[in-house]
Amino acid sequence: MEWTGKKVLVFGSGKSGIGAASLLSALGAKPVLYDGNDGLDPADILDQLEDKETEIILGAFPEEKLAGLELVIMSPGVPCDLPVVELFKKVGIPIWGEVELAFRVGKGRVLAITGTNGKTTVTTLLGEIMKDYYPEVYVVGNIGNPYTDAAPLMTEKAVTVAEISSFQLETISTFHPEVSCITNITEDHLNRHHTMEEYIRVKELITENQTERDFCVLNYEDPVLREFGSSVRAKVIYFSSRRALDEGIYYQAGEIRIADAGKDQLLVKTDDLHLLGLHNYENIMCAAAMALHAGVPTDSIVRTICRFRGVAHRIEYIDEKAGVKYYNDSKGTNPDAAIKGIQAMNRPTILIGGGYDKQSSYEEWIRSFDGKVRYLVLIGQTKEKIAETARNCGFPNDRILLRENLEEAVETCKLLAETGDAVLLSPACASWGQFDNYEQRGDVFRELVRKM
Repeated sequence: MEWTGKKVLVFGSGKSGIGAASLLSALGAKPVLYDGNDGLDPADILDQLEDKETEIILGAFPEEKLAGLELVIMSPGVPCDLPVVELFKKVGIPIWGEVELAFRVGKGRVLAITGTNGKTTVTTLLGEIMKDYYPEVYVVGNIGNPYTDAAPLMTEKAVTVAEISSFQLETISTFHPEVSCITNITEDHLNRHHTMEEYIRVKELITENQTERDFCVLNYEDPVLREFGSSVRAKVIYFSSRRALDEGIYYQAGEIRIADAGKDQLLVKTDDLHLLGLHNYENIMCAAAMALHAGVPTDSIVRTICRFRGVAHRIEYIDEKAGVKYYNDSKGTNPDAAIKGIQAMNRPTILIGGGYDKQSSYEEWIRSFDGKVRYLVLIGQTKEKIAETARNCGFPNDRILLRENLEEAVETCKLLAETGDAVLLSPACASWGQFDNYEQRGDVFRELVRKM
């Protein structure tokens, strides 16, 4: 496509919009960056752009600016049903998303992941698997690295691993991954997509341009995806965490196995993994299935997944000290998320909880301990409230310990832990009060453990 002199409107001034505008400038186009928020400072936006001559439009879009526009690039955070977007459609201006722009500019092979939950872990792990085998790999998309930043760097030998959200899939046209994956579909983003049917339709667009030569990895235990598999043009590879499959990849009795063409073989024993929990075994199956069908040998995949420690702050394995394993689940900022953390533990656990009080109820979290938690070490604003809830739920009072801060909590865990135990930071609360955010809390925990 010839870009020189092309007038392109970039809608949205966030990270994706800045990336798209910068790419367009590098291609010789003339981007116009538009944001409906008239409270933004144009100087701040220009500071982030290489081309300081880029036109900035804020607030209500002036219709006279339609003249000469040849293309609109939508940032994923901008809804596609806004009146101004309908205006672009009415006058016949093509509308792409930043993923579509990056795909058209980039080169090489693309592996793409979407789904309601798990896609960041799958993307990160698959990226590591591909990097360990291929020399030129880019991990991009909804994971926080704009696809548009990497696109101009790609050669024909590039392998791109892309996390693609439903917001990004709304505006694809020719986007065509060689291997795609939908991890699962549960209710989410209905404020944007309005109905569950529309949310499902948009998620399934990841396979829209795939052919019979391509592959699509789907969750057999998701009824929506199981049904969808029968209509996908690409070859479908199912994964399951609940049953053995005749064809596909599945978890059973502490093993992840591959069934293919009448052969059934062990991929890896879950005891050899740093990642814990059934949801993480599903993530591993997704990444492994995608890598296998992208040409990575089994032994290379196994080496990488056995070394992988997880996404930061999400049941992240930190280290083993004196026979005790330490895990950082600082992203467990509410009881529902923290339940997954404790359910993932496969050894007696000393649990660090507590933090900012968001008026949550903690009964369900306490009851999910299921005999795994040896001691409950509490910090932050909610420590007394959680302690009272734990006592009311029958947790032994002499195994509830209140501490002033995370450093004291970690030191207490070190003294209490025995060989074969786990220490888990999974607070069930936000971090505010003692930390700026859950990332800072997790980083401090990681550093305290490593200094032991």
